Amino acid sequence: MSETEPSTESARTAPRSHSRRTALVTGASSGIGEEYARQLARRGYDLVLVARRAQLIEELADDLAEQCGVSAAALPADLSDSGDVARLEERLRADGTGDAAPIDLLVNNAGTGGGGEFVRQDPDSVDAMLDLNIRAVVRLARAVLPVQIARRRRAGLGEGDLPRMGVINVSSMAGELAANPGGAVYGATKSFVRLWSESVALEVAGHGVHVSAVLPGFVRTEMTRGVQRRSLPDIAFVAKERIVSESLRAWAAGRTSVVPGQQYKTADGLLRLIPRSLFKTFARRSAYREVQRELE
Repeated sequence: MSETEPSTESARTAPRSHSRRTALVTGASSGIGEEYARQLARRGYDLVLVARRAQLIEELADDLAEQCGVSAAALPADLSDSGDVARLEERLRADGTGDAAPIDLLVNNAGTGGGGEFVRQDPDSVDAMLDLNIRAVVRLARAVLPVQIARRRRAGLGEGDLPRMGVINVSSMAGELAANPGGAVYGATKSFVRLWSESVALEVAGHGVHVSAVLPGFVRTEMTRGVQRRSLPDIAFVAKERIVSESLRAWAAGRTSVVPGQQYKTADGLLRLIPRSLFKTFARRSAYREVQRELE
């Protein structure tokens, strides 16, 4: 549970115009989420920053308000906690008729990785991953999308008219693998996010609302410290700045998914060509070798 309830929004404000846009970013305390906040602030978005670590998002809100002249609010919240999710849903339902600014863009970035062999995973840890990677993502999008559709309808905006509204959901290339031994639950959650996002994107496109799934490969963040210790070559990693800039362009263009980084675009194409049976055979052998190493 967070130290501060999401209803007690801590804001660093700038004078607000009705023409300003507002983005809400989850997992904004570091890594890709922090980079979304920085790039959106430079584009003139006011911000609502969500993360468990209150001090970090409060400091980030101060920094962006000072540097970019935007309004930045810190909402400490634990998205694996149903109470915090419910309070954040209420914030996302703001439609502009009250004091809270309506949300033009929701960035569902918060998530958790990890895993290991499924039969050895702690069931509570599995539940927490499902709560954060799937349930929170779905509930937050469900809260904001009807409001965005209604706002555009009231304003008489057509499918191609500005301002843009919608949702960006951060998935992963791990969800594109035919099998992911050692990361079964994580890969499955990210596969869900991609398929669900692309399906919802087609449902809301006629209302002029964009939904995009982002499929990053390896990126140097706190969540990938274990991967970074494997001494992978630099080409295996995509800079978080590129992930965010490419995904924001793709979302603005109405693309339902984006794979940032040329190396992963190439890998994504190759994955589609490799027969699933062949990939599974390779994955099974790799998993067997990993188990053997643990037993030695």
